[in-house]
Amino acid sequence: MPIRSAYFSFALLAFATTAVLVDSAAQADDYPSHPIRLIVPYAAGGSADATARVIARQIGKATGHTIVVENRGGSASIVGTELVKNSDPDGYTLLLGQSGPISINPAVYKDLPYDPVKDFIPISLTSIYPYIMVVNRSLGVKTVHEFVALAKSKPGALNYGTTGVGASNHLLTELFDLKAGIKMTHIPYRGTSLAVADLVAGQVQVVFSDPISALQLVKSGTLVALAVTSKDRSPVAPDVPSISESGYPGFDAVGWHGILAPAKTPPAIIAKLNAEIVQALKEPETKALLENQAIQVVGSSPQEFADFIKQDLAVWKDVADQAKIEVK
Repeated sequence: MPIRSAYFSFALLAFATTAVLVDSAAQADDYPSHPIRLIVPYAAGGSADATARVIARQIGKATGHTIVVENRGGSASIVGTELVKNSDPDGYTLLLGQSGPISINPAVYKDLPYDPVKDFIPISLTSIYPYIMVVNRSLGVKTVHEFVALAKSKPGALNYGTTGVGASNHLLTELFDLKAGIKMTHIPYRGTSLAVADLVAGQVQVVFSDPISALQLVKSGTLVALAVTSKDRSPVAPDVPSISESGYPGFDAVGWHGILAPAKTPPAIIAKLNAEIVQALKEPETKALLENQAIQVVGSSPQEFADFIKQDLAVWKDVADQAKIEVK
């Protein structure tokens, strides 16, 4: 290629790149000019919905921007997640991501209509929480060791409740079964609250529950908390030992929430959203509201969140492969 032509091509490329950056910055300056939708891929009333509404309200208060929470549940959170994937990448439609749709669905669904890495841009990890292994007091066990001994004495006789085949607490319980060398019978439900209700009624013997669905029943003495699934004890239940310290070193699996945008959303808008979300999470009122949901506040950079998702994807793929769980 002649030098003049090469120079012209380089100059044209530089001009185009500069134009894109200027346009991106201009979009961020004008953003947002109308309400933002935060899609929750679950029905109203759960921990994801509660978290989304706290974050939306607090960001709105801090910035003067209106953020509207929309619940688009269905098909193991695939409906709402795919909606965001197919939305315009302009910063006006965001996803309240969670381990289920982002990290676990890719591990258990053969044909998923979205790619959690290619189709979304992480903005910020907002919160994490452990699952709590709870049993009915009438079962007569108070520790993980006692529970495992009971399960080994009655192979397949103990039932465990989950939020459905391929759900996070389904894989989590299967992971525990593998580590402990036990076999229990899976009873799927349409929600954690239903599984916990049957645990109270004695229809199932154990549930790995999100904290908000179980802690009040633990405090009232109806249920016994045997362990949390995080590697270390959790601030949401500091008196409850971890599975890792209960004889299974390295056991570490947590639930999480975070905000993501469709792929190709301008970097300047991602940066602006990240700054506003992280600042809102630092507010004492925000922390208090989320901690009241038994959730630990985080706040991260987009890159830190991307790295976290990569690690989480690997964890759940390994569990699904070992337990041979596949949803068709």
